[in-house]
Amino acid sequence: MVKAEAVLGRETKKCVLQKVSVEGLRCPRFHQDPEAQVVPVGGASRFDVPDRWSAHAKDKNLERGQEPIPSQPRILGVVKEDGGAYRCVASNSARKRFSQDAILTVTTGPVPAQSEVVIMAPPQNATVVQGHPAVMECVAQGGQPKPLVSWSRQDGKPIATDVVVLETNLVIPNTRRYHAGVYVCRANKPKTREFVIAAAELHVPAPPVILQPPETVSLSRGNTARFVCNSSGEPPPALHWLKNGKPVKSNGRVKTQSPGVLLINQLGLDDAGYYQCIADNALGTACATAKLSVIVREGLPSPPRQLSAIPHSSTTALLTWERPEHNSDQIIGFSVHYQPTSGSDNMEYQFAVNNDTTEYHVKELLPHTAYTFYVVAYSPMGASRPSLPVTVEMLEDVPSAPPQLSLLSTSPTDIRVMWLPLSSQHSRGAVTRYRIDYCKLEQVDNVFSVEVGGNETQLTLRELQPNQAYRLRMAAGTGAGFGVPSEWAQHHTPDHFNHSMVIFAPTELKVRAKMNSLHVTWQPPPNHTQISGYKLFCREVVGEDLTNGEAHPERERVRRMEAHTIKLRKRIKHHEVTSLVPDRLYEVKVWAFNKQTDGYAAGWKGRTEKAHGKAPPKGNPPPLPPSSIKAIANSSTSIWLRWEKPRFSNVRIINYTVRCNPAGIRNASLVSYYTSSAQEILLGALKPYTRYELAVQSNGVDVVGPFSGTVEESTLTDIPSTPPAELQLSALDSSSVLVNWRPPVEPNGVIISYRILYTINLSQPEHLWNNLSQDGTIMSAEVTGLSSGSQYFFKMGASTEVGVGPYSPVKDVHTPPKKYGEWVYCLHIL
Repeated sequence: MVKAEAVLGRETKKCVLQKVSVEGLRCPRFHQDPEAQVVPVGGASRFDVPDRWSAHAKDKNLERGQEPIPSQPRILGVVKEDGGAYRCVASNSARKRFSQDAILTVTTGPVPAQSEVVIMAPPQNATVVQGHPAVMECVAQGGQPKPLVSWSRQDGKPIATDVVVLETNLVIPNTRRYHAGVYVCRANKPKTREFVIAAAELHVPAPPVILQPPETVSLSRGNTARFVCNSSGEPPPALHWLKNGKPVKSNGRVKTQSPGVLLINQLGLDDAGYYQCIADNALGTACATAKLSVIVREGLPSPPRQLSAIPHSSTTALLTWERPEHNSDQIIGFSVHYQPTSGSDNMEYQFAVNNDTTEYHVKELLPHTAYTFYVVAYSPMGASRPSLPVTVEMLEDVPSAPPQLSLLSTSPTDIRVMWLPLSSQHSRGAVTRYRIDYCKLEQVDNVFSVEVGGNETQLTLRELQPNQAYRLRMAAGTGAGFGVPSEWAQHHTPDHFNHSMVIFAPTELKVRAKMNSLHVTWQPPPNHTQISGYKLFCREVVGEDLTNGEAHPERERVRRMEAHTIKLRKRIKHHEVTSLVPDRLYEVKVWAFNKQTDGYAAGWKGRTEKAHGKAPPKGNPPPLPPSSIKAIANSSTSIWLRWEKPRFSNVRIINYTVRCNPAGIRNASLVSYYTSSAQEILLGALKPYTRYELAVQSNGVDVVGPFSGTVEESTLTDIPSTPPAELQLSALDSSSVLVNWRPPVEPNGVIISYRILYTINLSQPEHLWNNLSQDGTIMSAEVTGLSSGSQYFFKMGASTEVGVGPYSPVKDVHTPPKKYGEWVYCLHIL
């Protein structure tokens, strides 16, 4: 309702206008006029007309007696002088339109003190864009004294403090997201328990806002970058990512996780750039940008060489490689990466391998599937470039599931067997043949078998007995052999009869099984001109119904099923059976009928798809974090982290995310993320003698769980990476020098001693220099017994329990010549 308001004395009257466009001159027009009203003194009046305004109506007003009503803000309390003729006026630059007059009659009789409380103008559902004002009206009548009007929220939350009540209306000057909700107007008769309520919902659309932008990070090559972006808006915005202005494409290394998480595994130089999180909804777009820098240090290993992958079976392959050509002695471990070369499952899997081997046995692969593998070497300084990838196709296996067959008879002496080709998931290789086993129901030990080629989808068994129950099954075969056969299905051949009276079974019955439904299709029987429609029956097979040895005619079995069937029109040749349970055995039968009789049925028996691999239903809790997390230092730059699967989880876990950062530090650039498909990982390129906080997160398909509690572990001690700092030399006298220094910037452990090397001959090899050791807690030393008037050269190194680190740059100092007093003293001694 679009309302034009004007004030009647002490009462605001409202009028709703409509207009339409007319040819030539566009002007407002009324489609419904206001209605006459009779209101007692002190009551409330309003004129409402259903609206459909034209965009060309600029002004909307209310007139009384053809005079505009003065605009004074009063809503309640009609007086005698307010009576008269009212009309709505709509105008624009083209012309003006008037509605028909509506008479307001004000009665002066006494107002009943106990009249019923009525909300005559209840609040209306409203949609107000964030930042605009909102008014929720509530006008109540109920005699004298006037009803008391109050407001509340239906969800029990208090009404925001920036919401005001003017007279009885709820006014929100500047609407925000937190104002959205259902508001309840309550009109209460004073001094009684009598009240009425009316409710309306305020919907507040809002453009997207980035609440948590991604953070700029600098990470070493081979690490995992994890960008997190959270947003809000109404409707909830859709998130997507750009890199340097182009959409980020998910693949094995790069993938998005909800909500708003972008993971990039095995970082390479090509991954560096600007990443944008884009949040969109109908009201606008918000974005935030983060820069990713990929650092490559000097002295990293070159890529592993001569990678080879050899299938050992349909599900396992042996990977072998040679160590890198350069900096191979620095390697602390390898990581093996692989993913399906094609298909929708492009998840990349990763496993850590110790430094003492150059092979890995990959397990749990899919048969007859091509995989791409590569290997990365790790040193204390970081990761190498990936090896050249290799692609290999796994060996075939026997099919994991049988074809799902349909049966029908087109004569008393044949059974037509039809099936659909197996999916690649179930065939596990190229299907080269099918085998159909069949026998009479009462002769289960006398089974006949027929084989057909792998490109066939039907077979007709001929020269069978009329009016005979048979059971049939089939299996598919690859080069590795036949898979498991289907369940036995029963079929009854027709009796000899007058073919002009019988209705044959529908032909080409096919059933496409899904997880929760069966899509059934068929073609008409040969004598389809005699039929009126079709009947379809479906049931879950709880146990085999073959134990009953009685061979009832098929027509009788069909009639017994009629209570559970649906009827379909003659032109219908397909039907979707829904609300089924995954991985259950079902039986479907379809037959034609006319007014006189039911025909013979075409049958199918098979299973719905398994539920594995699907996303968890909406509302499912995320996977629990792993348990029994243990961290063990492997070297000065690496830590082994191992864990166990969550003890309870209703979500299939596909891999894990490991978070690693120096203890007590929350700088995003110092937090690293790793992905592991195994329940362990070797974390490399860490700083020596540093305590790390580690946590693990379980990942399902399109759902991630919370991180576990942190465990802490320190890397082992190493030699210092830097020499003692701020080396200073000063000659105390002609034979002694004072040496001062500060601890190394990167000690990599507890400094147990300092080594001071000095010489008068800079060309001497280091082992011939004079050597002075000082305790690791001391920061100065006096070197005595030097020659006067000489130039000495000094350098220093620091030692941990592992060994001495690099020496400082050489500095020199001159000892002064001896003074006259020193010579006299020496001669006196002599």
